[in-house]
Amino acid sequence: MGTLKIWLSLMVFMIWADNALLNAEQHIPTTLEGPFEPVTRRFDHSLRRGSDDLPMYHPKLTKKVPSIFPEQIALAISSPTSMWVSWVTGDAQIGPKVTPLDPSTVGSEVWFGKESGKYTSVQRGMSTVYSQLYPFDGLLNYTSGIIHHVRIEDAMDVGTATGSSVQLLKLSDCQGCPDEVDEFSLFLSVGLEHDTRYYYKCGDSSLSAMSNEHFFRTFPLPSADSYPHRIAVVGDLGLTSNTSTTIDHLIRNDPSMLLMVGDLTYANQYLTTGTKGASCFSCAFPDAPIRETYQPRWDGWGRFMEPVTSRIPMMVIEGNHEIEPQAGGITFESYRARFSVPSQESGSQSSFYYSFNAGGIHFIMLGAYVDYNTTGAQYAWLQEDLHRLDRNVTPWLVAAWHPPWYNSYSSHYQEFECMRQEMEALLYQYGVDIVFAGHVHAYERMNRVYNYSLDPCGPIYITIGDGGNIEKVDVDHADDPRKCPSPGDNLPEFGGVCHLNLSSKATFCWDKQPEWSAFRESSFGHGILEVVNSTYALWTWHRNQDIYKEESHGDQIYIVRQPHLCLTNSKQSP
Repeated sequence: MGTLKIWLSLMVFMIWADNALLNAEQHIPTTLEGPFEPVTRRFDHSLRRGSDDLPMYHPKLTKKVPSIFPEQIALAISSPTSMWVSWVTGDAQIGPKVTPLDPSTVGSEVWFGKESGKYTSVQRGMSTVYSQLYPFDGLLNYTSGIIHHVRIEDAMDVGTATGSSVQLLKLSDCQGCPDEVDEFSLFLSVGLEHDTRYYYKCGDSSLSAMSNEHFFRTFPLPSADSYPHRIAVVGDLGLTSNTSTTIDHLIRNDPSMLLMVGDLTYANQYLTTGTKGASCFSCAFPDAPIRETYQPRWDGWGRFMEPVTSRIPMMVIEGNHEIEPQAGGITFESYRARFSVPSQESGSQSSFYYSFNAGGIHFIMLGAYVDYNTTGAQYAWLQEDLHRLDRNVTPWLVAAWHPPWYNSYSSHYQEFECMRQEMEALLYQYGVDIVFAGHVHAYERMNRVYNYSLDPCGPIYITIGDGGNIEKVDVDHADDPRKCPSPGDNLPEFGGVCHLNLSSKATFCWDKQPEWSAFRESSFGHGILEVVNSTYALWTWHRNQDIYKEESHGDQIYIVRQPHLCLTNSKQSP
């Protein structure tokens, strides 16, 4: 009997120990347990630091429709009750002499409805072309296909015009539209229904050149109780084999929105002939009077991304690889022409910075390559946007821009210290919860920090510039022996050079991983943000090497808001 008791006790203990171990393995930390001791997971040398770009003849990059049919279809949020639909028709041209296409030759229509094949509304938009010009011997010029942008919201037949919000739509060729609609009808825009699936086609019905049917789901209305399903976050994506793995992995995680934090195509890594050029942005082309770019990479990228962007909205912000200077000092021409962003809807006069709501989350997208000084237009817009914010309606405040303010890697170390010094105090005053950035080709999550000091009311900064680009993953840290850059190494493409007041610091670089850096790892991947309620949000970083491992990831934490402890200037209940 004594032996049996001992055996039973041992079995009970083993079961308890197994359960305790299982629970420990399943435990997801929260920011309430922080600040955390800094952790570095070194680069796994069994992996490659990078991969080659996909060639332009790769099936994911080639054109698959006739010239007048839509391709590169992409969605973007306009407002809680409207959506942007963008696409490209026609053939781009590249050569010593190019002639821009006439946008008026192809219409911009979107037919949509709540049942497949039954389109109860049609809306029209605008179209444009852009050129990338290098009037120098030996360099080729480029002019785009016709880029279409249509802002869709639902429509109600009102019979006669009563105001400026009423639109005149020609529907005689609209296959699938209601039979009772006359050739010309007057419609009043009433907004899309929230949290609803819509089916749509885009193109020009008069040319019988409409796309296949696609669908999207609208977001819940701004509310403390309603949030998007999942939000994917990617930076510095490019068009490599690693990029392809990142996007495949992202699709498996089934997001409802994609936040793209700059450096999209890396088209400026190529000469105008399409051959590989510089290996880094700061490198100069020795034989060219201007840094070149191969614009067809943009078209390939749009085709590559269409399986994602035609179904879920992609919200973008510009990075340094989107600058693309051309003749006459013109910059960002491709970025501005290709993407619709809710700048006017959010009171911004620039596509370089804007805001939008997705359920109970307010997103602020800031431009690091335009004026960010306290005396500038962007700062004034940001103040007004934050002042209008009601945290009882949108409790979560998430910001994004391309270059990180907090970064312990050697690459781009303190490069945008000027921007931090200009804007950080304002974001802190209004209680920003999370900040996403890219630029550094690695992953890093910070403890809550403000002005380089641990602060329980500071944001959680996350660097996610590891989408897969051709410049390879960054592996060196500023605190590694002999890896500290000199103060003049990382010069920004925009703005001046600012450095910390070193009176309280012994050296320019820390001699170990800084206390504000909670976790860092050099791997390619993407992130998923899942907001649970007005207090908790689950953040998961998915590494590319874990794509076929169920429930495997590189980093995971619950980000917890504490509005009762951190008084802000935002309007919110005590």
